[in-house]
Amino acid sequence: MEETILNASARPKQSGRFREKGFVPGVIYGDTIAEADSVKFETIALNKVIAKHGANAKVWINYNDSKKFGFIKEVQRDNVSGRIRHIDVQIVSKGRVMELDIPVIFKGEDGLARTGLQLQVYKAEVAVSGTMDLMPDSITVDVSNMQLGDSITSINLALDKQLKVLEPENTVYGVIINQPVDATAEPEPEPAGE
Repeated sequence: MEETILNASARPKQSGRFREKGFVPGVIYGDTIAEADSVKFETIALNKVIAKHGANAKVWINYNDSKKFGFIKEVQRDNVSGRIRHIDVQIVSKGRVMELDIPVIFKGEDGLARTGLQLQVYKAEVAVSGTMDLMPDSITVDVSNMQLGDSITSINLALDKQLKVLEPENTVYGVIINQPVDATAEPEPEPAGE
């Protein structure tokens, strides 16, 4: 399994706002850290990790000449620009049992559209409990071959058997429905009568 690595550098704890071009401020805390450390991450590297692995990605943090395992706990974004303003990373042992909300990614919606169907998403994440080494960054569900009325529930979520979904088994994450008819489309002209 590929290791996702983020380099963290110390930043001064100060009462004023921290902004340094090319960096995002953050904190790391957790199992092996007695007190939260104020750090900074390279903006480009951080954006790549979140784009590829999601906002709760499991990561290795290089900091103070050591490498620690953890996951992105929180990402704060600017309301207008969407840029990352701050990030929290929680350091944990790989065997530690955690409860996390895992994003559900639906793929194959183009296949549904070709048959006049579409996916209506009700819930885009699932609460899961298990050890960090087994936790996925996201769960992908292929809807391309589903039929009208099919529901996506925990049965459709391909999870390791040692992970436990913390939501009722009948929780619906999405349903396959008909595509809405475009009311603005002009009707076909009727053929001229004889």
